[in-house]
Amino acid sequence: MKPLAKFSFLLAAVIMVVAPVSAQDKTIKRKVAIGRFTNETQYAKGIFYDKENDPMRKQALDILSSKLAASEKFILLEREDLDILVAEAGEGMNKIGADYIILGSITEFGRKAEGQQKVFSTTKTQTVEAGVSIRLVEAATGLIIYSDEAKGFAETTTKQTLGVGGTAGFDATLSDKAISSALSQLVENIINKCMDKPWRSYILSVDDGSYIISGGASQGLSVGDSFSVYKRGKTVKNPQTGLNIELPGQKIGTISVQTSYGETPETEISFCTYEGEALDVENLGNYYISDK
Repeated sequence: MKPLAKFSFLLAAVIMVVAPVSAQDKTIKRKVAIGRFTNETQYAKGIFYDKENDPMRKQALDILSSKLAASEKFILLEREDLDILVAEAGEGMNKIGADYIILGSITEFGRKAEGQQKVFSTTKTQTVEAGVSIRLVEAATGLIIYSDEAKGFAETTTKQTLGVGGTAGFDATLSDKAISSALSQLVENIINKCMDKPWRSYILSVDDGSYIISGGASQGLSVGDSFSVYKRGKTVKNPQTGLNIELPGQKIGTISVQTSYGETPETEISFCTYEGEALDVENLGNYYISDK
């Protein structure tokens, strides 16, 4: 390689290494609230059944939370008070809250044990089947953007030969495995639906020329990140469905992160500078911030 060509190659490599990653190229974690998870089956519902302490409901909630957390794309806000979440969405999402709400239910659950006895051996197979339904709601609009259900199976077999081998009562871990199998079929779609939509944040306040927005370091916001500021579009009503639809917003400026504060993901805020058209600081709910 000629000296000049070699120098150009090295210079390009250095530029690639030190070039900062733009906010549009990084992943901003979405805030997701698991609003509720219910058990709609009749399994284990006796006379003293306590809906709030249903063990299968808690199983499903824990499994879903673990799977979403493992993706490292979400901040999970496990809040079962759905009325509060709906009220927040109704007031507008210009306050710290969830981007999406997940509602789930166990719709089917069954277990069975089958045995086969031969002259010298006995085999016992335990099987569990679980059905799970999921709805993903966009908090800002209240619209269901994804709805699906799936079934999962789990089984185990024990065998005895001439009285030697495994013996067992019902394997309680099979219910976990069946519910986990069903949820695994849905989690990837949940992730894709959430991440395909642009990330949004909102201007909470303007103080001495500093623009305070919701979100911070735990979501992936860093000093120097820049995002687009939009003026919200007009809301129109669809006569066929009766639903209100917000038209696309108009980009009016850019906001850049200077520093972040907050002890928890729910209370994190960032202080920013702003360049663009003048904002109506008395009506900050008319604006939103996006990474697209």
